[in-house]
Amino acid sequence: MNTDKRWKVLGESLVNYSLTIQPGERLMIAMYETESYPLALAVYEACIKAGGYPQIQFMSEALKHAVLKYGNEEQISWVPEIEKYGMEWADCYLALRGAFNLNECFDIPADKLAKYQKAMGVISGLRWKETRWALVRVPNERFAQQANVSYEYMMDMFFDACSIDWAEHVKEWQRVADILDKGNHLRLTGDGTDFSFDYGGKKWIVADNKTNIPDGEINVAPIWNTVQGVVSFDFPATIGGKVIHNLKLTFADGVVTEVQADDNVDFVKQIIATDEGANRIGEFAFGTNPYVNVCTTDILIDEKIFGTIHMALGRPYDNAYYSSIHWDIIKDMRKGGSVTVDGKEIYRDGKFLI
Repeated sequence: MNTDKRWKVLGESLVNYSLTIQPGERLMIAMYETESYPLALAVYEACIKAGGYPQIQFMSEALKHAVLKYGNEEQISWVPEIEKYGMEWADCYLALRGAFNLNECFDIPADKLAKYQKAMGVISGLRWKETRWALVRVPNERFAQQANVSYEYMMDMFFDACSIDWAEHVKEWQRVADILDKGNHLRLTGDGTDFSFDYGGKKWIVADNKTNIPDGEINVAPIWNTVQGVVSFDFPATIGGKVIHNLKLTFADGVVTEVQADDNVDFVKQIIATDEGANRIGEFAFGTNPYVNVCTTDILIDEKIFGTIHMALGRPYDNAYYSSIHWDIIKDMRKGGSVTVDGKEIYRDGKFLI
């Protein structure tokens, strides 16, 4: 077992800072892949010490593949009752999402993946509604290989990104958010991109390591029906076990009107047809964590890279509408690009100008 003492420090931070578990509260720990066990154990111990009642549920991409490969339509579309009950039982929910083979579901048809994703979206929606929650992407050897870096580099980057001086950084990010709050119309331009929306009256939110760990972003929920234009994503997009390269989305009056990509276009179209809200932009954000600096082809990590922006199709954090989907897609602005608010440039080539 991995005995790195940093797991224990992180476990205590998740329990006492991110989730602020109080005596008597119940915690559901979703442990994805066996490599996440050291952190699961650290969290379990910290929860007990805090007076809480933890339970652990094991999840795996291989188990998901078994359902998709051998299950019938009813089994694939099944929303597990125990998981639903877990969201009602728990005061807090923590997902420790260990890295997995991105090609695990290479042999699964797109329509099956889309149906499964919709079912799991019901659980995700309940998590948002019923619990205080946090998600952690737990790196391992496979994850390092996926990012084309050494295991040591990956682990140092992960722990450094989780343990920055949050109070100091949040203070600076909040200063930026306060300036953005005064605006109304945002326009993003760059290579293959001219995208805009209104957000007047909505607050920009600073993420401070309490929900997606490692954290670090400033986000807003656009007024969905004002979204217009086209955006090209240079980072690979991932959802439901599929990787989509060079995704390009076109919007008109708030909804996706065209999907282009090098691969898996039909799968993307099925995902955004999941429900009425799935083809709308529910979130726009700037990545701000200075220690996350390599593309890992993983949403939870890559969306925090300082110098990137991301937007999510589907469910918004302000609950302006419902969708079972919340799919973050990342664009690297360090290679060039600009953001203006009400005509004034506030961000260029991955850096704020305000």
